[in-house]
Amino acid sequence: MFGRWLGSRGQAGGRAGALAGFQVPRTAGVLNCRVLDPVNDPVQQAEFVVTDSAGRKVTGGETDPFGSVLATVPAGDYRLAITAEGFTPFHGAVTVTEGAHATLGDVTLQVAQPPQLPDPGDWDIEPNHSQIGFTARHIGMARIHGRFNTFAGAVRIADRMEDSAMHVIIDAASIDTNVQMRDDHLRSSDFLDVGRYPTLEFYSERFVHRGGSRWGVTGALTLHGVSRTVTLDTQYLGIGNGLEGETRAACRATTELHREDFTLTWQTMLARGIAVVGPSIVIDLDIQIVPKG
Repeated sequence: MFGRWLGSRGQAGGRAGALAGFQVPRTAGVLNCRVLDPVNDPVQQAEFVVTDSAGRKVTGGETDPFGSVLATVPAGDYRLAITAEGFTPFHGAVTVTEGAHATLGDVTLQVAQPPQLPDPGDWDIEPNHSQIGFTARHIGMARIHGRFNTFAGAVRIADRMEDSAMHVIIDAASIDTNVQMRDDHLRSSDFLDVGRYPTLEFYSERFVHRGGSRWGVTGALTLHGVSRTVTLDTQYLGIGNGLEGETRAACRATTELHREDFTLTWQTMLARGIAVVGPSIVIDLDIQIVPKG
């Protein structure tokens, strides 16, 4: 397909035909491939990174709806890395010459074995190696990052992972954005009102496998005295051993909350009509669990 667009590698200078439409600099060339799954369907939105001989990133991006990778780079030797959820990563070498078209052809990704799930039983969130953080928009431009320093939680792993359950409780007063005045304001009745609502709690209702290492964990989040159903977009990272040989499992999760859903409606507008605090908050969790006891 790309041969018809770009001409063959033998077209020195590459200025004739469709290759000229890419306006390739004289010291550069084009590399491409098509990313397929084992049944020859294109893999969309696979991530690719092109690095030079010194290991420095030159360019990167995602495959298009047809699974295509197409990049213009200076002449030289490169490594192409392709990753996609649920597939084994691909690494290949390619040499790009001036004004020419180098292709790796069709790259077939192999289905990766999903990581081993935790054994059934009761597990505790290990707070020393876990973090519950958040990001909020400030004055329409900057992002403010913070975290909750004190929390606890437990996970009950069922024989069938989809039947598992999780409970997390967070000390609202432990909010920390590294600015004392701002943290005091967040603890006040304008926001979390920690005197009336000292904790945030999450009770899961179901685990849904989304393929590969991706899971959706849906449950009820109680914040500021209001309960709403939220879904944690979760990536399970697998099982390993700690420094003392203890078994650990880990995951990353994220979700987006809208402040008004939890009656966190305090707002001040700048003179130009921009809100001081954005309407949504992104929650990011990095969690490690260990067997209970």
